[in-house]
Amino acid sequence: MSSSTFDSQFEPASRMQMLPTQFFASLAEKVRHLHTQGHDIINLGQGNPDQPTPPHIVASLQAAAANPLYHKYPPFSGYDFLKEAAAKRYEADYGVELDPETEIAILFGGKVGLVEISQCLLNPGDTCLVPDPGYPDYWSGIALAGARMVMMPLTKDNDFLPDYTAIHANDAAQAKLMYINYPNNPTGSTANASFYEDTVRFAEQHKIAVVSDFAYGAIGFDGKKPRSFLQTPGAKDVGIEIYTLSKTYNMAGWRVGFAVGNPSLIRLINLIQDHYYCSLFGGIQEAAAAALTGPQHCVDQLVQTYEQRRDALFSALNGTGWQADKPSGSFFCWLPVPEGMDSAQFADIILEKAHVVVAPGVGFGPHGDKYVRLGLLAPEARLREAAARIASLGLF
Repeated sequence: MSSSTFDSQFEPASRMQMLPTQFFASLAEKVRHLHTQGHDIINLGQGNPDQPTPPHIVASLQAAAANPLYHKYPPFSGYDFLKEAAAKRYEADYGVELDPETEIAILFGGKVGLVEISQCLLNPGDTCLVPDPGYPDYWSGIALAGARMVMMPLTKDNDFLPDYTAIHANDAAQAKLMYINYPNNPTGSTANASFYEDTVRFAEQHKIAVVSDFAYGAIGFDGKKPRSFLQTPGAKDVGIEIYTLSKTYNMAGWRVGFAVGNPSLIRLINLIQDHYYCSLFGGIQEAAAAALTGPQHCVDQLVQTYEQRRDALFSALNGTGWQADKPSGSFFCWLPVPEGMDSAQFADIILEKAHVVVAPGVGFGPHGDKYVRLGLLAPEARLREAAARIASLGLF
């Protein structure tokens, strides 16, 4: 037996202590506990696509995995063919021309890019503007940079868009970076051309780099295709857009995405990734290119599935007293909690009594505390059953 008095509990770096608490970890533990008790849980609280990756994309990976070229280290910034495929997709879908060499960076999923960009631009004490409610991993990157976060409230009265005129003049003047996200997680709202024009003007005026999180860019309802930020004149001068294949092609576990837009920001992302990674496995890059350049009917079918699920859910909610607006994009619904409750209380009640999981809105920011997020990530029958279970509680 060693007589060493060495203390095996190491002191973490201060940046680790600045990381925000993972709000949804406790929710996952509650769900796990109920599962172990044998309850039938309808889990609508996650953002994990429930459909498989289309077969032609899987087949592409299977064939590419046998290619000895991909058993070697890939190029640091990724294969040119994937960047060219991304450029073709953007031109076909949005009419946006991109230089594959200077305006596209390959990412290990969109989340990585959203966190990395803070490390690229923010120094300790710098200011970053973030939506409230918004995707919590924006906060993580800002915390790791030691920067200051200023919330931009998203309210129903303003169609869940930030009001740039309401941002304090000092905050606007000090801001170096800003996140926007449409179709929006968690509210399911979308943005129009006028909003993006206002965003470019605001960014130009205050010299702010814009990051458009376009994770749900393919998912728009009622015949309306979501707009890309880069369709706006001047957008490339002020920012980038981050796209992931996770939602469009049900490739969440594949961890592949890309950033597009301003060349100086793309250069910084490639530089920081040179120190973290040696790019994605080549077989995955080939399959991602096949997804982007191949037939897109699988995307159309997926969007149709989500729209049918949305309509089934809201049809089931009719007459229950739970009133909410249908989302215009993404696969999330943003539903108000009953009077007198906050989002965590309501989520706990329906989990314990109805065995339905929803995400408390407060986990996305203080302005989310009167809402819960529900994902359209279960078959229509299960969505109807979830609505019926919640309605039976008589909370509305």
